[in-house]
Amino acid sequence: MPRPIHFEIQADDPARACKFYETVLGWSFHKWDGPMPYWLVTTGPDGQRGINGGMHPRMGAKPVPEQAVIAFVCTVDIDSVDTYAGKVIQAGGQIVVPKMPIPGIGWLAYAKDTEGNLFGMMQADSAAV
Repeated sequence: MPRPIHFEIQADDPARACKFYETVLGWSFHKWDGPMPYWLVTTGPDGQRGINGGMHPRMGAKPVPEQAVIAFVCTVDIDSVDTYAGKVIQAGGQIVVPKMPIPGIGWLAYAKDTEGNLFGMMQADSAAV
């Protein structure tokens, strides 16, 4: 069955977004040498579970905070929701759905980056209730 193989982040300020994700998640960004502004995002080493992606300047209207999310929401695998929630805040983002248990799976929280993009953070823990 089809699986996600790439993601894209839209940013009002790509430099600010790069700094946010580098600081919070340790991702690296490489400016693509193509005809449009685009950065390749490396989220981890080859062979590790997960996918890499890209980032580009936001196209179209800026999201309105009160509106529903109309997009795919990517969730990152982390070792501590509490630690990474702190990193999000320190890097200028915000926690929009606090840490909650997903019974038998782990702990989940949702955050917004400096560009207003929503993403999830999941800490595996089969004892979560």
